Amino acid sequence: MDVYLARQPIFDRNREIFAYELLFRGGMENFFPDIDGDSATSRLLSNTFFNTGLEQITGGKRAFINFTRELIMKRAAMLFPAQLTTVEILENIRPDCEIVDELKELVREGYVLALDDFLYSPELEPFIELADIVKIDFKQSSHQEIMADAAWYLSKDKKLLAEKVETSEEFDLARSLGFTYFQGYFFSKPQLIRKVDIPTLKMNMLNIMAEARKDDFNFGRLESLISRDLGISYKLLRYLNSPYYRRLSEISSIRQAIVMLGEKGIHQFLGVIILSELSQDKPDELLKSSVIRARMCENFGTLKGQRDSSELFTLGLFSHIDAILDNTMEHIMTMLPLSESIKKTLLGEKTALSDYLDLATSYEYAAWDSVETLSPALGIAPENLPQIYLDALGWADSLCAVENS
Repeated sequence: MDVYLARQPIFDRNREIFAYELLFRGGMENFFPDIDGDSATSRLLSNTFFNTGLEQITGGKRAFINFTRELIMKRAAMLFPAQLTTVEILENIRPDCEIVDELKELVREGYVLALDDFLYSPELEPFIELADIVKIDFKQSSHQEIMADAAWYLSKDKKLLAEKVETSEEFDLARSLGFTYFQGYFFSKPQLIRKVDIPTLKMNMLNIMAEARKDDFNFGRLESLISRDLGISYKLLRYLNSPYYRRLSEISSIRQAIVMLGEKGIHQFLGVIILSELSQDKPDELLKSSVIRARMCENFGTLKGQRDSSELFTLGLFSHIDAILDNTMEHIMTMLPLSESIKKTLLGEKTALSDYLDLATSYEYAAWDSVETLSPALGIAPENLPQIYLDALGWADSLCAVENS
């Protein structure tokens, strides 16, 4: 059975990636709302991690994984490297002697324990004593309850993870209360909507990106343009020599790199590089998410036989542009030379492109019910989705590694 896996970022206090929580669901041909947690997790372990590799899925970051009581008792967590694995103890597990002994063994082996969806009760004290991290759901408790709980756990020297943080204001609140880690999609929202024009320098970058996509863009002019920019030249060569491409011999010239990528590939690369310049003051995950969506949308279009899947790539790439520029999507769309189809889609209108972006976003957010609906509507075989997503993760992580080098 295919395993559907998505990763959700976990940030530190500097909005940098600390880890990813892995979210999953079984293949859609056997989609059951009441699927057993143990069987679902077992398929994740056997079909995904052992074939793909934990480090590849998380880009080398720590992984938070939910383990049921049965899997803990079977020592399934020990199949994964302790230095990369945080074992999340589900809220429905009761702390009897057997499970506590197994968790103590995990701690001795160097695993980090986290309490998931945790609401305090005295009987859970044995878990609290063993855990390093307590996750507190910002949607489940009032601010007053969160403040009281945070103060109590901090007095016990526990690190706190704020879960379902959806706005910058919630992030700031959690940070002020002493939380160390933050999970949610607050990073993908504009921090402060500005009603002023986009700075000229940023508009120039956006226009260069649009100009580079013209049909009559000459390869020789492109080589000259890239060669004159040391930063882009370096990043281009680093990108093509990255592990994602697994080349037997290094690319050593700009012309060689352009030929290797082709016109479409080099246009995409320039788009990502320029978008990364625009998002320098933003969490790296914002660029990664943009690139993941771009790659997924493009591959959806390729599977569907769309003649110009590059339009779908651009759609995904610009899907976070409001958060990157801290401006309204409406204002940004009036400034950019994008196709009307892309503009209307990004403004929330229903277009021929909408379902592609919705499918990529739903998969990214692990909204499996929406994925189940959108995939057949687009005529995309469900068994293709996991590989498309993993390819997008690898591509995005590789590009962002180049950006950070």
